[in-house]
Amino acid sequence: MTTTLSGVYQFPRELRLLTPSHFAFVFDNAIPVSSPQLTLLARYNSLEYPRLGITIAKKRVKKAVQRNRIKRLIRETFRHQASTLPNIDIIVIGKSGCDSLTNDDLNRLLRKSWQRLDKRCRQNDQ
Repeated sequence: MTTTLSGVYQFPRELRLLTPSHFAFVFDNAIPVSSPQLTLLARYNSLEYPRLGITIAKKRVKKAVQRNRIKRLIRETFRHQASTLPNIDIIVIGKSGCDSLTNDDLNRLLRKSWQRLDKRCRQNDQ
């Protein structure tokens, strides 16, 4: 579902988890992938594309500037990976310490996490 217009990946509203019921659906029976800085939870959906939800608590990352930077990077890497992911709803949860990562470190961690999540979901599907 992630489309390109002249090489630019889009992140339309359909690719987002928006309501508490969307989040509750994933939390009820999630496939987890965890690292010291982030946790990714996923669950298969009935759509033909993956969707993303992000939660970063103020308790974990104090400054709004840092929370917004992390969310931008998460969305950016998701846009690039969405075409390779199965039809799943994903919640990314920021943990303490994720604000201390540089952009490059966070990008590497996210790329690795997307791949691990994809692999784990495909194993769970079989």
